[in-house]
Amino acid sequence: MTDDVLKRYRKSIDNIDAALVCLLAERFKITQAVGEYKATTGLPAADPGREEAQIARLRRLSEEAELDPEFSEKFLRFIIDEVIRHHRAAQQG
Repeated sequence: MTDDVLKRYRKSIDNIDAALVCLLAERFKITQAVGEYKATTGLPAADPGREEAQIARLRRLSEEAELDPEFSEKFLRFIIDEVIRHHRAAQQG
């Protein structure tokens, strides 16, 4: 026997997960373009000032949304590190 309440919760979670994947894909398309731009203009792959500003911004948004800011920072740091890795690869051609 299936618990209908749990089934509805899980369906909502599945929908949210799908949206997150689509948003991350779109974000990485944009950051790939940024990496290519940086590579052609000689800009550095990393921008520590921008990264710290984004992390601070995300922490504020997390607090407002009642989401653990530590989790949000770890999540964004993971994304930033991956983006920088892609940017460095673009610079190496």
